[in-house]
Amino acid sequence: MPSHLRRGVESVLLFGFVVTLTFVLAHLAPGDAADLLIPPTASPEDVARLRTALGLDASMLAQYVRWISQVLHGDLGVSFALGEPVRDLLARSLPITLALGAVSLTLTFVLGVSLGMWQARHAGGWRDRIASAATITVYAAPTFWLSLALVAVFTYIASRAGWPEAVRLPAMGWRDYRVEHAGLSGIRDLVRHAALPVLVLTAVGAAGLSRYARASAIALHREGWVRTARAKGADTRQVWGRHVLANARPTLIVLLALSLPGLVAGSVFVEGVFAWPGMGRLLLSSIGARDYPVLMGATLVYAAMVIVANWLADLGIAWADPRRRS
Repeated sequence: MPSHLRRGVESVLLFGFVVTLTFVLAHLAPGDAADLLIPPTASPEDVARLRTALGLDASMLAQYVRWISQVLHGDLGVSFALGEPVRDLLARSLPITLALGAVSLTLTFVLGVSLGMWQARHAGGWRDRIASAATITVYAAPTFWLSLALVAVFTYIASRAGWPEAVRLPAMGWRDYRVEHAGLSGIRDLVRHAALPVLVLTAVGAAGLSRYARASAIALHREGWVRTARAKGADTRQVWGRHVLANARPTLIVLLALSLPGLVAGSVFVEGVFAWPGMGRLLLSSIGARDYPVLMGATLVYAAMVIVANWLADLGIAWADPRRRS
């Protein structure tokens, strides 16, 4: 079987496994949407009628088959809690999450690679040790804890201490209803609201990526062709830029693709803490409300994003390393 065909089959199987596992775990959790939607004074007959209307009275296998059939026909269902089509909810929240993720991923790659290369150039020195301690601490910190810590500093402490407005950042939401959303004032307001979520995602991602970039650069710098380049008169900037960084591109592309799942998972908690109206917040609310159609719709999107990112990484490796183009 050709490699690209085998990779496609593996991706489809992985996609189906993730979706099926999520469906099973969601339905095995205690309670369902009917328990949360029905008022406490409702009779058992009312609860039974609601469960029948939502299709929760059937077996798990029957519900799974029905849901798969709907998805194959392009129907993601209707939200139990909101009463809106899941497709509309995803269409509203997905662009917001993609924008947040695109900015964070770009900054993560630029800052992570730059920091890793800088540490490699000073490997073993006091600057490298301080940077390593800082990146390990940030990478190990839980995303939601880091988010709350930044809110405490840049929102509450900054407001009480009378810090300049530029560093007094809003803690929740993504727009201020008091600001006209058109023109420069709207852009400025959006940037201020996005600063803390982007900072959290970028800090965690760059801290992890820099560790791998540092290790890769140090290993490449010890190769014989680097000594040859130095013997031919290449200066430090040429050695690290033209030779080490250029040969580290395939590894960095793989690391960039592998950082996407962490960014996606981190965005769920970040959007929950900062009330960012994206996919992450929608997913969290659907879990709390046992809103199975929304939960499964979001799972489909997230799983597809990760698989597509891996495909793009394969194409990127072939572009960066001619030896692998076959």
